[in-house]
Amino acid sequence: MFAMSFALAGLAVAPRARADEMNKETIFTFKEPIEVPRRVLPPGKYDFKLLDAVSDRDIVEVYNADRTHLIALFMGIPDYRSNTPGKTIVTFEERKTSAPEALKTWFYPGDNYGLEFVYPKQRAMELAKRTNQNVLAMPTELARNITMPTKSATDSHVMEMKNAPLFAMTPTQQQVEVAKAVTPPPLNTTQDKPAQPTVLAEKKHLPKTASPLPLIGLLGLMSLGSGLTLRQFASRRS
Repeated sequence: MFAMSFALAGLAVAPRARADEMNKETIFTFKEPIEVPRRVLPPGKYDFKLLDAVSDRDIVEVYNADRTHLIALFMGIPDYRSNTPGKTIVTFEERKTSAPEALKTWFYPGDNYGLEFVYPKQRAMELAKRTNQNVLAMPTELARNITMPTKSATDSHVMEMKNAPLFAMTPTQQQVEVAKAVTPPPLNTTQDKPAQPTVLAEKKHLPKTASPLPLIGLLGLMSLGSGLTLRQFASRRS
């Protein structure tokens, strides 16, 4: 996999000027054909947005530039990028032929978590073999859902995709669990530590002060000694 910014990939990218960034709406201008799940997008402008971003499986809608036609509806799962992107980043499956590049991931500006896209199993097998990389996949029979008209995130064909078993196809045509094919994000050691770890450690490991009982006893003896001295002094004067 290799990252392609808009300057290198032959495309221009512009986030939509809207206050609500929850749907990550972005206008892509492709200067060459690009493959997305079950579609090859000819050169042109396309509107990408999230249909639903409240679960661990995001549904991406792709419209034509004026949003009069839904071209595709496909799924992505969270992918992590250690360097926070200052602009939109997309990556493609490496290709060894003249075929259109297949879209692999999409990162919105300022987000360390982007999306890695899921292809129907048959196509995932072909891409994995062609690119010598693991490709996320879903059951082939759900390919038809990608091009169905959609009104909301609760439409039956959308829910089918969100609830479908996901896996990955390897270059050797093996079906493996997603967890074995996707590199997890590194642990954020700063966030994983408890708040104020040094102070807490010092509080927890401070040496205990010796018992106050010996000191109390010493003070008692001193008081007793002072009392005897005073009695002796008083007796002499009398």
